[in-house]
Amino acid sequence: MGKKKAASAIYQLKISLKGARPPIWRRVQVSSDITLGTLHQIIQAAMGWYDCHLHEFEVQGQSYGQPMPDYDWDVRDENKTKLSQLVSHEKFKFVYIYDMGDSWEHQILAEKILQPDPETRSPVCIKGKRACPPEDCGGIWGYAEFLEAIGDPQHSEHQQLLEWVGGEFDPESFELEAVNWQLQRLR
Repeated sequence: MGKKKAASAIYQLKISLKGARPPIWRRVQVSSDITLGTLHQIIQAAMGWYDCHLHEFEVQGQSYGQPMPDYDWDVRDENKTKLSQLVSHEKFKFVYIYDMGDSWEHQILAEKILQPDPETRSPVCIKGKRACPPEDCGGIWGYAEFLEAIGDPQHSEHQQLLEWVGGEFDPESFELEAVNWQLQRLR
């Protein structure tokens, strides 16, 4: 008989959108043996992004992403790099950037390294705060302008922006069950 593979540790990560006031964040638990490519999918689902733009991870001065040989973009392949190869201890921080135009910068903090638990299926989101900004709203500064406009019925762009986001937008909304439904699809 072959050796039984040891269960992987569980990393509890706090994903915070840099510059967001009040803070927008998610707390997720993931297996330590996932690749950065899988972590990208988890971040997209947990935050509420649509994965329509380029992204990269910045870890201790090195960039990881999806190599594109036709472009001059020097990144290591995120699908060949496991999270456990980079995160070796609690309180380790790194950056995830989504949409190079809007530049949504996320700080990833390894809050805890937990023992494997056969009862827990990962990835799972255990907590979060506030809605993800709409795609293509202009980064953190554009988001502030968007909130100002939708919050003021007299603003010249109020109606147009509400229509653009489907009629309504609640920046305080966070639906844990909806996030976990999206994450279940990645298992």
